[in-house]
Amino acid sequence: MITVALVGTGNISRFHIEAYCAFPERCKIVALCDISEKCMEVKERYNLTEAEVFYSHTAMLSAMNGRIDLVDICTPPFCHAHIAIDCLNAGCNVVVEKPMAASLEECDAMLDAEKQSGKMLACIAQNRFRDQFAALKKAVDSGLIGRVLHVQVDSLWWRGLSYYDLWWRGTWKSEGGGCTLNHAVHHIDMLIWMLGMPEKVTAVLANTAHNNAEVEDISVAILQYPQGTLAQITSSVVHHGEEQQIIFQGEKARVSVPWKVHASVAAPNGFPKQEHDESLERKLNEFVNVAPMPYTVHKGELENILTALEQKIPPFITGADGRNTLELISAIYKSGASSATVKLPLGKDDPFYTVKGIMAAVPHFYEKSASLADFSGEITTGRNL
Repeated sequence: MITVALVGTGNISRFHIEAYCAFPERCKIVALCDISEKCMEVKERYNLTEAEVFYSHTAMLSAMNGRIDLVDICTPPFCHAHIAIDCLNAGCNVVVEKPMAASLEECDAMLDAEKQSGKMLACIAQNRFRDQFAALKKAVDSGLIGRVLHVQVDSLWWRGLSYYDLWWRGTWKSEGGGCTLNHAVHHIDMLIWMLGMPEKVTAVLANTAHNNAEVEDISVAILQYPQGTLAQITSSVVHHGEEQQIIFQGEKARVSVPWKVHASVAAPNGFPKQEHDESLERKLNEFVNVAPMPYTVHKGELENILTALEQKIPPFITGADGRNTLELISAIYKSGASSATVKLPLGKDDPFYTVKGIMAAVPHFYEKSASLADFSGEITTGRNL
């Protein structure tokens, strides 16, 4: 039986709790930690009668010494690193919500703590555990579409003005960034998973509709890959309808989520014929028609982490994966802040390697004008693809 402690019991934690509760024969929540009384509300709501309540993670680690196998961190991003490092050093395995940390320096400190402790560090990227994206990766990896020429990533969300009134949102210091870091992180992780890291990044940042936040509410980035492949990422919280998609254009066909396949055929003059390559389209449709995953999104990823602990193998999404995603996002911020193309990787001497360097370089579009302790109501996790 794997014992689990949750640090941070805000809205996102419910997806984690519901996932763990789906596997009562494999894990048990033994501790809840938060700086507010929300942890007591969560304990009652989910009938976690055996869970002890704490108001600091250090008090929890001290009191529960040796009785926690896995710490699940669902706090705001600015405190991910020091909580994760403390838990790893205390002999606990750790899974941390996205984004992994506030800087690459913090990511590296977390990875060093993982190595020194011999424990596991995993990072949440639950959308890899969606049938649609698994099918898309299978299609891209198969080579059936040929070499990838262009990728269009639309991480399109919508948030009202009051979204940034929550105390930790809307500042570079506490949230770490805007929609690029905290919303598009999912799509950026999947792009890296399918295509790898780019060589260069050129980006523009803006705040078009949220004058109560320092951070961007939209960014557009162009990524350059070897052999001329380009990718474009639009990260937004100003798009009504939240029509999210990832489209891979290959030499032979295009595939996407939401799933669509099209294989054009050229006429002698180079223009597309009315007919298309139906044989290739049929092959791609049949190729990705596989059995659905038994568990998806947070439940899928956390089940994988339980399996990794039980079998003493690495999780599907590691701390190194979380670092890669943050490095690309850091490059987008650096390019947007400097109005220049940025080359990857970012070295330890780069200003955007540290929180201090980032704070000194990023634009403040507006100053934060409200600070609410909490919100009522449920969160939503994007348009159903």
